[in-house]
Amino acid sequence: MIHRMLAHCTVTDLDRAERWYTALFERGPDARPMPGLVEWHLGDSFGLQVWSEPDRAGRSTVVLDETDLDAAAARAADAGIEHDGPQPGGGARILQLSDPDGNRVVLTGS
Repeated sequence: MIHRMLAHCTVTDLDRAERWYTALFERGPDARPMPGLVEWHLGDSFGLQVWSEPDRAGRSTVVLDETDLDAAAARAADAGIEHDGPQPGGGARILQLSDPDGNRVVLTGS
């Protein structure tokens, strides 16, 4: 039985990506399981891996459900992460972000 899920994004520059995701999550990574990989454990059974894999970088999409989308948008803006603010999408609202490699990070919420 599956009991944990880790989404992943592939990047060209792990140090740059780590700074961006650290700003987004307001904390550094929880683990460095191996060279070229950092992880954020965002809950008991889910998280995000960021891999240094330049040949595949920029082709990932991650969707994260956020409890307060407006606050998340404000935090992202305060951290220097550009966005167009929450928009209608998929029956809820979404905040579309792009990391430095162009990976899409979509926050959903009300």
